[in-house]
Amino acid sequence: MTDAPTDLSRRALMGVAGAVALAGPASAAPKSKAGDDYVLRNVRLETGYDRDADGVSATRTGLFNVRITGGKIATIGPAGPSARGLHAYDAKGLLMLPAFRDMHIHLDKTFYGDPWRAPRLKHGIPGQIAIEQKLLPGMLAGVEAHADRLISLCQSKGTTFARSQCNVDPVVGLGNLERLKRALDRRKATFGYEIVAFPQHGLVSAHIEGLMREAMSAGATHVGGIDPTAVDGGMERSVDTILQIALDAHAPIDMHLHEPGPSGIAAIRRIAARVDQEPSLKGRVTFSHCFCLEALSETEASDMAQLMAHAGMSVASTVPMGPQVMPIPALMEAGVPVYVGTDTVVDFWGVFGQCDSLLRTWTACQIYGWKDELAISQALKLATGGPMPLSPTGEQLWPKAGDAADVVLVRAACSAETVARMPHRETVLYRGRLAAGAWPGAKAA
Repeated sequence: MTDAPTDLSRRALMGVAGAVALAGPASAAPKSKAGDDYVLRNVRLETGYDRDADGVSATRTGLFNVRITGGKIATIGPAGPSARGLHAYDAKGLLMLPAFRDMHIHLDKTFYGDPWRAPRLKHGIPGQIAIEQKLLPGMLAGVEAHADRLISLCQSKGTTFARSQCNVDPVVGLGNLERLKRALDRRKATFGYEIVAFPQHGLVSAHIEGLMREAMSAGATHVGGIDPTAVDGGMERSVDTILQIALDAHAPIDMHLHEPGPSGIAAIRRIAARVDQEPSLKGRVTFSHCFCLEALSETEASDMAQLMAHAGMSVASTVPMGPQVMPIPALMEAGVPVYVGTDTVVDFWGVFGQCDSLLRTWTACQIYGWKDELAISQALKLATGGPMPLSPTGEQLWPKAGDAADVVLVRAACSAETVARMPHRETVLYRGRLAAGAWPGAKAA
C-alpha cells in the first residue's frame, strides 16, 4: 500500500483523478447555500493497483482534497490547505468510498427497537403468511416509527439508499405504503429510496390487481410479485398480470422468487420471452432471492445467466448460506447486475438482519473464495450497487467531477481492507449532507 505524493504535477493529477478540474479559488466555484460548499481535506483515494508476477500485490492510494458543492463532487485536487473562506473538514487520511445501497429490505414490517420477541416459525411461506395476516393490523400504528429506526440503522452502516419492499395486501390494503412513504419522505434529505409494491399474500390468488394499480399511483416505484406457481396459483396468469401492471404504469419490476427448481426457472424464461416482445421492459426486471438458480449445474447456471443478461435482468440477493449456493460469480461474469440486501431485520420472518451491505459482501467473499487483493477489492461493488474506485485493470473510476456526493469514510487503507475488516463507518454523506457519523476533524475556515 503506497501513498501518492501530495505535490503531484497537474498532469499526474489528471491521470489519477480522471481528468477532473483541480480545486480553484472559491470565487470560481458554483454558487450554493451556506454550508453546501465545502472541502474534505486529506481524504485517501485509491489510484491504482501494483502488480507483480503473481498478480495484484497492493492497492495504491493518495491523499487529496475533494470539494463538494450542491451535493456533488465538484473538484479533486492535491491534499493541502483549502481556499481561504471555504469550510473544510480534515479527514486525516480516512479512506473515501462510494456509499452503500441496500437493494432488498422490508422497512414496513419490523419489530426493530422493541423488546425481543421469541422467533416462531410455521411451515414454509404459507405458514409465515398466516402469522403475518394476524399481526399486521396491530402493527400499522407503528410502521412510521419502526421504519425510521431502520433507516437510521442503515445509515449508521454506510447505506444511503434502499429499495424497500412494502406490503400491499387484503389485510392492510395501502396502509403500510402510505405510512412508509411518509417516513421515507421525512428522511429524503439524507436517504434515497425506491418502494416495491409487494403482494406478499399473492396478487392473482388474492384478487388485488386493482389494489396494486392503486399502489403504483400512491407512490410505489416498482411492481412486485411473489412465487407465481408456489404462492400465486398459476405461473402464466401471475407473470402476465405483473408484466401488464408494469407496462401500464411504466414501472420496473422486482419479483420475490423463492420457489426452487423448474417452476422458478419457468417464470424467468417466461419473463425473458416477454422482454423480447416488449423492449421497454429490458433492464427493468429484478429477481429478489432467485433461489431456483441454486439447483442448476455449472453449465446450466452459465446459460441462464446469459439469458438474464440478454434481457437486462438483475438479481438482489441476501447471499444465503446453505447446502446449495447461489451462482453469483456466474451471474456477474455474464454481466447480470447483482445487488445485496438485508431482507428482514427483526420480524416474524427472521431476526438476523444487520442492515449492513458490507457484511453481505464479506459473506460473499467467504462463500466464493474471493481471497486475494483484487478479488476482495472488486467485491465492493456488491455493497455500493455498482460504483467502484478502481476497475479490475486498475483504472481510476470514482470519484469524478459531477458524481453525487454519496460517500462513506472509513479508517482503512483500501477497499480490500474495508471488505475484510468491516471498519466503523466514521462519516456517511448523502448528496453531501451528513447522514450518519460525524464530520471528520475540526471544522475550519
